[in-house]
Amino acid sequence: MEIDIPGYRRFQIKHLVLDYNGTLAFDGYIMEGVKESMEAISDRIQIHVLTADTFGKARSRMEGFPCSVSILPANNQDLGKLSYVKHLGPEQTACIGNGRNDRLMLKEAALGIAVILGEGAAVESLLAADIVSTDIVAALELFAHPLRLTATLRS
Repeated sequence: MEIDIPGYRRFQIKHLVLDYNGTLAFDGYIMEGVKESMEAISDRIQIHVLTADTFGKARSRMEGFPCSVSILPANNQDLGKLSYVKHLGPEQTACIGNGRNDRLMLKEAALGIAVILGEGAAVESLLAADIVSTDIVAALELFAHPLRLTATLRS
C-alpha cells in the first residue's frame, strides 16, 4: 500500500505489526471491531501480531483472524519486537502498540501508531510514535482510509 503525504513523506507499507494486549485486546480479550477492521485491510497489507501472551490465550483468540501470531519470550520483548520489524524491513513496516516494550518498534518503523486503551500507554511509546489514537479500530482504519493519515501528518 502506497501513501504519499504532502510535506511529510511517501510510504510503501507492506507489513503491519501489532502488539496484542493493550493494543488489540484489553485484559486478554480482543476489542470489538478488530477482526472486521483487519479483514478490511488484509488484502493490501500483511498483518503480524507480536505478544508475550500475558494471559496465555492470544493464539486461540486470534484464530480465524487474517494475521500471523508470534509469541515472544518474557525477557527483552522490546528487542524482540525491534528485531522482528528489522527482519521485515522497517522502511516498509507500520506498527501499532501501547506499551513500553513497543517503543523501539514504533520508532524504527516507517510509521508508528500508539494507542491509548484501558490500560493506558507508556509515555516513551507515545513519543516514539508518529500518530496517537485512542481507539484501535480507528487506528486500523487509517490503513483502509489513508487520506486520514494525510490529514494528520501533512505539513
